[in-house]
Amino acid sequence: MKGLTPTQTLNGRGLKVLVIHTRWNLEIVNSLTQASVAKLTSLGVLETDIAVREVPGAFELPFAAMKLLPGYDAVIAIGVLIKGDTMHFEYISDSTCQGLMRVGLDAGIPVVLGVLTCLTEEQACLRAGIGGADKKSGHNHGEDWGSAAVEMTAHLASFFKRGDAAGDAGGVSKAFTLESVSVSIVGFEPLTCW
Repeated sequence: MKGLTPTQTLNGRGLKVLVIHTRWNLEIVNSLTQASVAKLTSLGVLETDIAVREVPGAFELPFAAMKLLPGYDAVIAIGVLIKGDTMHFEYISDSTCQGLMRVGLDAGIPVVLGVLTCLTEEQACLRAGIGGADKKSGHNHGEDWGSAAVEMTAHLASFFKRGDAAGDAGGVSKAFTLESVSVSIVGFEPLTCW
């Protein structure tokens, strides 16, 4: 079955999460944003540790994420792009996705891509749980994005542990040291992680 399958019990207690959403296609965006925030709180993130900010459109999401993210453990960027008759959709979709990826890589903080890129309004509504004649059909992907933010911060914390007390299935303890890693993406300056 399609959808995010949880692999572990998630605990968002103590996390600070920034949710940035667009105002284009606001009815759909509001449904996605509300589901993300509800999932975060259900996983233990306090409402006072969730900041919700808005920007005009998807193209502005990477800039807002970059400027607002200091002090947060994760960012969820939410928007809805619906294809029209021109190439505008392709340019905005690509720029937004590349920009959000760049923010995450540069900052070393999980940035969850919560931008739907749909061919029709009905596709977008179904992915926000407000599709069909009853406006209740589909799966709200905002829930998945809330889970992903908590899961990625947990992964990030485990990536930087000096050792893993649980070890592997054979009880062998794993340990590593953090070395400098350089990542280069075509069209962007190299990123060096300590």
